Amino acid sequence: MSQTVDRALSILPLLAEGPADLGQVADRLGVHKSTALRLLRTLHEHGLVYRQSDQRYRLGARLFALAQEAMENLDVREIAHPHLARLNEHCGHTVHLAVYEEGEVLYIDKVDSRYPVRMYSRIGRPVALTVAAVAKLLLADLPEPERRAVAEKLDYPLYTARSTPDAPAFLRELEKVREQGWATDLGGHEESVNCVAAPIRGADGRVVAAMSVSAPNVVVTADELLTLLPQVRRTADDISGEYSGRTPVKDTV
Repeated sequence: MSQTVDRALSILPLLAEGPADLGQVADRLGVHKSTALRLLRTLHEHGLVYRQSDQRYRLGARLFALAQEAMENLDVREIAHPHLARLNEHCGHTVHLAVYEEGEVLYIDKVDSRYPVRMYSRIGRPVALTVAAVAKLLLADLPEPERRAVAEKLDYPLYTARSTPDAPAFLRELEKVREQGWATDLGGHEESVNCVAAPIRGADGRVVAAMSVSAPNVVVTADELLTLLPQVRRTADDISGEYSGRTPVKDTV
């Protein structure tokens, strides 16, 4: 049975390359045409493949519907939280997860620092768009026209001397973030607080969320916090892999 399932599933990536006839499917699987036909008929009955008028097979509409439904039901917070907790356990600093929704960047998860000095951020509250590292990552991923439109309508409060002063400076920062694949807020929102952040990407490569590690100067300096950047990026990559399905969940049975 497992071999039959394996063969049937092997047909899907083949058809993702384009329509194929019965002979091509049989050759790819290394089976007789009668075996390939039985597998194709079963997949066809479930709407996962479709037989065209030229007798070639392509992926069926049901497969796309299932994929869309799965994507809509994915909870990035649920997937990310164990990874955020492990990072927090290792470094001890506050870890955030944020998403971009309806013109705002919101924290959707937070693991507090183990140190007495705590961050005042709250889950569900919007972040300062023009300075927050997670906001830079999420906005940098927008298409250029949308990115520019967002930047030009924002206000640019000078929280500190390091705050982003205007739209041109913000767009330059976003372009830099796009190129390097990570972001920082080194005293831009609060003089005494620094932050490093990395993107979480979906199967299409687009940024679906951003995670960050933040700490006040009294705990670690900005330079010391930046040494955690490789680990922050690895954590974000691990979350991305699980969220997008690139990294299979280990079988614990």
